[in-house]
Amino acid sequence: MATNDPGQRRGTPSPGVFIALMVLVGLNLRPALSSLAPLLPRIEADSGLPMLAIGALTTLPVLCLGLFAPSAPWLSRRLGTERTLSLALVILAAGLGLRGLAAPFWLFAGTLLVGAGIGIAGTLLPALVKRELPDSADLMTGVYTMALCLGGALGAGLSIPLAEALGGWAAALTSWAALAVVSLIAWQTLMPTPTRPPTTTPARGDTGALLRQPLAWQVTLYMGCQSSLAYIVFGWLPALLVERGYDEVEAGWMTGASVMLQLGAALSAPWLARLGRDQRPALMLVLSLTAGGFWTLLQGPTEWRWAGVALLGFGQGGGFSMALSLIVLRTADARLAGKLSGMVQGMGYALASLGPLGVGVMLELDLGLAGITAALLALAAAATVFALLAGRNRRLASDDAGRLVVR
Repeated sequence: MATNDPGQRRGTPSPGVFIALMVLVGLNLRPALSSLAPLLPRIEADSGLPMLAIGALTTLPVLCLGLFAPSAPWLSRRLGTERTLSLALVILAAGLGLRGLAAPFWLFAGTLLVGAGIGIAGTLLPALVKRELPDSADLMTGVYTMALCLGGALGAGLSIPLAEALGGWAAALTSWAALAVVSLIAWQTLMPTPTRPPTTTPARGDTGALLRQPLAWQVTLYMGCQSSLAYIVFGWLPALLVERGYDEVEAGWMTGASVMLQLGAALSAPWLARLGRDQRPALMLVLSLTAGGFWTLLQGPTEWRWAGVALLGFGQGGGFSMALSLIVLRTADARLAGKLSGMVQGMGYALASLGPLGVGVMLELDLGLAGITAALLALAAAATVFALLAGRNRRLASDDAGRLVVR
């Protein structure tokens, strides 16, 4: 199979092996984030950190996703995509290990490394999917997103049980390093490596040209808004549910159940998007479900709480899957998909980090659940505006002169 990756590879894994590796790596990219939120009350009690510092702890990994995602294409050109992904898994495992040292400094340092590893790996995977499975890249992105959702659900649902079984929150956070190590071994064993050093010749269609394309910004801003809502769920939903009156364990399971329900939506949303000429109807559906889920959980009758869990899960699973699908649907080849992925996930996650930080500030100022709910619905409305623009049937491509154009 031809490849746009630097260097020639010794071979290509079968599609089944590649999909299995993609799923295994994807499972690692959310537990490090979702496992933290249910443990925040225990971390606050043991460490003595103020609420603003706890809020920074939820914001830091999302900010690092944005800061380190643009480095993925640069590293890939120099190390090769496969080696860069291995490096990302090493960084992730190291960060998870440092968080287990429990002291505030190591907790923040480990969280920074966690965000860096996830940011690099998450940027590489859409381009890898576009390269290895170009004819079904959008559908396979749904499979990859399903793995992300499953990892997020496991992280949220198992945090408290792991803390009880392992003797504390620090050991529970560190335990996810085992999954990263297993994934690294599998990736190194089954994924081919370049047979000659990669070149450093830049590809056509540089980042500057991408920054001048409104379509690239539309996809980026949609990613930023919907990811902000997603990381508010990972970082603060258990605490918001406790504020609503649920106990700690039930709040953790409600969050875990909502994330678990994202699996089906993540897998089905790209199929749904293929039914029309563009992706706007599917995007409107998932954003409406997300907004309805937030309102039901935070303001609706408590007997509707599981309906709210379902609405939020289906909406956010489909919303994130569609965001990643837009990266491959709005680009003509794997090279451009990699560049757009770096921009969308870099700038998008940097914007998304403001969401968890904003919720932390609102809680510190004691603005109440009504104010927080209004802010979440406003963010969903902004995501809707950008989705209507990004969902149109257009594609970034390079013309014969190497210029970046929209077709």
